[in-house]
Amino acid sequence: MRDSDDPAGGPADASNEPPADPAGDPTGLQAFAVLLRRMNGEFSRMAHDFAQSQGLHPTDVQALVEILDGDREGPVTPGLLRERLRLTSGAVTACLDRLERAGHIRRTRDSADRRIVHLHYASRGREVAREYFRPLAHATDIVRQRFSDAELRSVVRFLAAMNEELAALRHHPDGDPPRR
Repeated sequence: MRDSDDPAGGPADASNEPPADPAGDPTGLQAFAVLLRRMNGEFSRMAHDFAQSQGLHPTDVQALVEILDGDREGPVTPGLLRERLRLTSGAVTACLDRLERAGHIRRTRDSADRRIVHLHYASRGREVAREYFRPLAHATDIVRQRFSDAELRSVVRFLAAMNEELAALRHHPDGDPPRR
């Protein structure tokens, strides 16, 4: 019998929900943790494959994400990138040089203080990433359509809270982050 079949011989639950195991995991928390790890692993593999396809280091993709997200909050600087990725100044410079040579980012000088460098996702880099990750966007859209607006709002709240907690852990790696 395949894992996807139920004992009665029919297909497993078509809702794509993980199977419940009342005896071993009555709250579903273990299944939840496994699914989060699997999703994280898949995202990591995609990022690694993208880096490889572009001749980049996996850390370069992390930098691209920070620059992309930072562009929405305001320009990212090399110093901020160094802090967020926990890299040395030399490693950040090498990363930015690779990304700039590959056409993924551009550096600009602050108009008020020419010593400050701002990092921006370049148009060509956006197009390359958009094309590469188009199947992921399509899959996300298909899955998203399976949920109501209320369910999606819950998912968004969960993801936002997880990101806050993960950021707090990054800032307090040796101890418990302050509770909110």
